[in-house]
Amino acid sequence: MGNSPQNSEFTERLRQEVPFFEGFGLEILQETIVHVSIRSHPANQVILLEHDWGGSVYFVMDGWVKIRTHNVDGREVTLNIVGRGEIVGEMAAIEEAPRSTDVITLTPAEVCSVPALEFYNFLKTESMAGIRLAQIIARRLRQLNRRLRLREAESLTRVADTLLFLAEGRGRDTGKGVIIPNLPHRELSSISGLARETVTRCLTKLEKRGLIHRESDFISVANLKDLEDLIS
Repeated sequence: MGNSPQNSEFTERLRQEVPFFEGFGLEILQETIVHVSIRSHPANQVILLEHDWGGSVYFVMDGWVKIRTHNVDGREVTLNIVGRGEIVGEMAAIEEAPRSTDVITLTPAEVCSVPALEFYNFLKTESMAGIRLAQIIARRLRQLNRRLRLREAESLTRVADTLLFLAEGRGRDTGKGVIIPNLPHRELSSISGLARETVTRCLTKLEKRGLIHRESDFISVANLKDLEDLIS
């Protein structure tokens, strides 16, 4: 169930928890972004459907969601996995076009929505907002280019790249390593393009090398540079 939180209280939360809004004045946000709603979703719930109209932009306040499509054979392809503080659904909203992907929760998640028109007006009035959105898109394109470049690489490299990809997408730095969710191996398989059994073997190898540590609900990456060195 959704609700419309008090504007000042929730706008301040946006500034604190969503990097896209950091540094903007509270008054500016309240004047431009007025109609905000927030919903809590269980795991495996569809938030956005491909071909739906892009009437809102969404920000993940907590949890993890995946962005997926299907290939010509009907097989699911995971394009991205994003976590707390990330934006989704911005392309369809800006283009005023149907959505090109599905967005589904991987874990219980809290997601807020901003009407597309209000988001668009915010981009028009605040030049830094446009720059930040361009930086987000550029980062995602760089990650996609790296994944395409490595698609013929050995399996261990591709799994390491997948973990690095997740860590860069708002992994949580604990000081002793970056924490990412211990996703089902079918999800890691979909991202890396490898068989599930291959992913399982590679994770075991990475753990034996001390590059990662696995718990029931998370994976800790001790040093991101070690994964980068393995990829390069």
